Amino acid sequence: MAQFLTRFNRSKYLLILFLPALVYYIMFKYVPMFGILISFKDYNAFKGVWESDWVGIKYYKLFFESPDFLKLLRNTILLGVYKIIFGFPAPIILALLLNEVRIQVVKRVAQSISYLPHFISNVVVVSMMFLFLSPSNGIVNQLVEWFGYESINFMQDDHYFRSLYVLSGIWQHIGWETIIYLAALSAIDPQLYEAARVDGANRWHQLRHITVPGISSAIIILFILNIGQVLDIGFEKVLLMLNPSIYNTADVLSTYVYRTGIQAMNYSYGTAIDLFTSVVNLAFILSANWISRKVSNTSLW
Repeated sequence: MAQFLTRFNRSKYLLILFLPALVYYIMFKYVPMFGILISFKDYNAFKGVWESDWVGIKYYKLFFESPDFLKLLRNTILLGVYKIIFGFPAPIILALLLNEVRIQVVKRVAQSISYLPHFISNVVVVSMMFLFLSPSNGIVNQLVEWFGYESINFMQDDHYFRSLYVLSGIWQHIGWETIIYLAALSAIDPQLYEAARVDGANRWHQLRHITVPGISSAIIILFILNIGQVLDIGFEKVLLMLNPSIYNTADVLSTYVYRTGIQAMNYSYGTAIDLFTSVVNLAFILSANWISRKVSNTSLW
């Protein structure tokens, strides 16, 4: 007991800093898990969770047999995969480029400009997209017409939705995500670069054999976390961009849950879909972590 009190007293300030995060996850992540029970019940708000009739996996079967199931799964997975293929390497590349800048003022200004869009809300970002891509007076279509082509209604064409979603996400978050890699780069021993230069290594060789291996652990950990969010597509931004003309490619699991679970008040059905999404994400992150541990000896646990 005395040893525990000693360790607690030594770490009390760190524990105080950790307390708000602990309370947040308990209140908003773990306590709501009780609600997954209604996915197995014919939930009635007047009867409550316990008094509602038990229906087992009825709503899961309804979803799997729904004609929208494959389309929703395809749209969600494709968006998640595109985010990983194009969005995940972007902050790594930017961090490596910033690390090569030797003029500190230029480096700080470039970094500040790159992460400022992170603080712009999705509502403003989507509004900017509608403004810039307007078929009548948007700057993008003005350039398209200047080159002799007809204007394109980007926001009403389902062929452009995924590209616009991914590219706008990269622009919005690339700078903020770069901070993690810059922190990892700062931990690399400068003597390694000095020794490499003595041995005749140029900047490309230093980048390849020192810089990238030095941040490989951070890259792997963040990649595993990104794999675990393949089906966790941001609901707010998709909903803001969504319109009936692009449902074929833009309708994803989160927006479908909103329409069927909240708007149609079919809470059991919506909860079943959301739980299915969480289970698939868990399977992805467990698989990615297991493969990473076997291949590189780096993993979350």
